[in-house]
Amino acid sequence: MRTTLLIAAALLALPACAQEDPRLARSRELAGSLQQALGSRLMATLGSEGPVAAIEVCQVEAPVIAAGLSAGAQARVGRTALKVRNPANTPDADARGVLEQFDATWAADRSAPPESFTIAQDGSARYMSGIVTQGLCVTCHGATLTPELAAAVAERYPADEATGYAVGDLRGAFLIDWPATAD
Repeated sequence: MRTTLLIAAALLALPACAQEDPRLARSRELAGSLQQALGSRLMATLGSEGPVAAIEVCQVEAPVIAAGLSAGAQARVGRTALKVRNPANTPDADARGVLEQFDATWAADRSAPPESFTIAQDGSARYMSGIVTQGLCVTCHGATLTPELAAAVAERYPADEATGYAVGDLRGAFLIDWPATAD
């Protein structure tokens, strides 16, 4: 409960503390770059090889894309969700709180994906931006998967929780973690 209140306070403080921090703008760029690069690869693979091959893009190539962006930015770039397919994307307690707040925000107002930028006392920072489910996403994350696709997902991700989404649902968030600043 305390973490949720702190997160809510941080979300309310976004305009006051974060707009001056250059990491906010850079975080938005990194999230956009990850979304664009991953989306392009998925669209190309879906068009040429089909949805089963697209699973490999998310499993193998998405972490490589995120690692490249992370190295270039000297921050950790990734994705997280309340219902994950890849256990490596499981949110920590703070990210879970933000995701829960995002769900509440999105339920009340779908005008723009929710975002959060918080700066810790040590100077580290975290940016999160909601991922809205697109038509492309429901192929592998929708309510119904083809039997072949369902089998492929089950083989690669035995504990998969990331199905049942519809276009427009909040799927999760891009997450950018910045290291502590040197004093």
